[in-house]
Amino acid sequence: MDKVLALVLGGGRGTRLYPLTKVRSKPAVPVAGKYRLIDIPISNCINSGILKVYVLTQFNSMSLHRHIRSTYLFDCYRNGYIEILAAEQTIENPNWYQGTADAVKKSLHHIESSNVDHVVILSGDQLYRMDFREMLRVHKESGADATIASIPVRAEETAGLGIMRIDPETGRVGGFLEKPRDAEELRGFETDPEWLRTQNVEAPGRDYLASMGIYIFNKEMLIHALRKTEYKDFGKEVFPALIHSKKVSTYVFDGYWEDIGTIRSFFEANLSLAKPDPPFKMFEPSAPIYTNARFLPSTTISGATVTDSLIADGCQIGKGAVIENSVIGVRCQIGENVTIRNCIVMGADFYDHEENTEDAGNPIPLGIGQGSRIENAIIDKNCRIGENVEILNREGVENSEENEFCQIVDGIVVVQKGNSIPDGWKM
Repeated sequence: MDKVLALVLGGGRGTRLYPLTKVRSKPAVPVAGKYRLIDIPISNCINSGILKVYVLTQFNSMSLHRHIRSTYLFDCYRNGYIEILAAEQTIENPNWYQGTADAVKKSLHHIESSNVDHVVILSGDQLYRMDFREMLRVHKESGADATIASIPVRAEETAGLGIMRIDPETGRVGGFLEKPRDAEELRGFETDPEWLRTQNVEAPGRDYLASMGIYIFNKEMLIHALRKTEYKDFGKEVFPALIHSKKVSTYVFDGYWEDIGTIRSFFEANLSLAKPDPPFKMFEPSAPIYTNARFLPSTTISGATVTDSLIADGCQIGKGAVIENSVIGVRCQIGENVTIRNCIVMGADFYDHEENTEDAGNPIPLGIGQGSRIENAIIDKNCRIGENVEILNREGVENSEENEFCQIVDGIVVVQKGNSIPDGWKM
C-alpha cells in the first residue's frame, strides 16, 4: 500500500448537523464518547496500511486541525504522514472549495508530486470499518480506471444517496443517479441479485446499490478527469461523465455504514453503539479506532445505576445517578441523583480545577448538577447544567429556534457547546 495516497474530505458547513457544527467542522464532531468522526476514516487508512494521508479542510477547522496534529504522529522509521491541506486562495484559484471534486482539483499539485499509483478519496463524516486493501484488489482485478464503494439499500433509503446501475455482464457502472426523487426515476436501476451473489453478497429486499462516497482512482485518471473540467462534485458531475468514456467499477460492501448527515442520524448512530449487541463495534482488536491519547484517570462510579451505556475516561458519577441507553463522554462530572436517559453527553475538554479561560469564574460547576433529569438530548462539550434542571421536551416540539440555552432539532434537545443552564430551569 506504499503506492496509495488517501484524501479525506473535511466537509463544508455541515448545516444539517447544526448546532453541533456551530463552532466546529463535521469531522471534528465527537462520537462514541471519546472519538471524533475524523478518527474513523484515518483509522481505516492506518489499519489498511495506507500511511500517506491528506485531510482537506475549510470550514470551522481549528479544533479539527488541533486534534489531527496532536493525535496522528508517525515516528521517523515510517514512510508516512497525515497532513492537513487547508483551503487557500491563490492567484490561480481565488475561490474556496466549491464541492468535493473542486476540493480535490485544488489539491492536484500535491497529488502529482506524490510517488503513488492510486488515490483513495474518503468522506470525513461517516461511521464504518473497511479494509481498503480488499477494495484496491477488486479495483486492480477489474482493470477499472475508477472504483466506487457501494452498499445495497432499500428503495425507501435511496432519496439522499447516489444510486448506480450495474451491467451484470461486465460489472461496470452503467448509470449514476444522484438523490432520486421518486420510484419512477429509480426505474431500471435495480441490481441483479445473481450479479450480487458473484460478489458474495446476499441482499434480499435491498434492490439498489448506493455510493458510499468512497472512491479509488488510478492517479493519472484522476488528474485527467479534473484538470481541464469545471466539475465541482463527484456524484453530480464527475461520475456521470466518466461512466460513458472510462471504465468505472464498483466494490460492494455489506457491513455497517452510516452517513452522519443530520442530528437525528448522529443521535441514533451514537445510541446504537451503547446497545448490548451494537451494529458497529468500536472494539475490534485487529482494526482499532484510534484517537487522541488523553492519559485520563479511570471513571469512578459511586452507587449509580448504569445500563446499556458507554462511559468514557475520566468521569465521576455520583451516588444515586441513573444512566440508561446513553453515551457519556470524557471528563463528565455527574452529580448525585441525576437521571440521564437516551442522551449523548459529550463531556469536557478540561476539569474545573484546571487553568482555563473559557468560562473562568462561572458559579455553575462544569458538568450536570445533582437532581437534574435529562432525556432525549445531546449535551455538547463544556456545558454547565445546574441542580434540579429538567431537559425533557415535554411538549414534543420537533424543531425550534436557537435560544440562550438550547435548540430542538428533529425532536432532540441540543444544548450548545459551553452553555450554562441555571438551577431549577425546566423545559
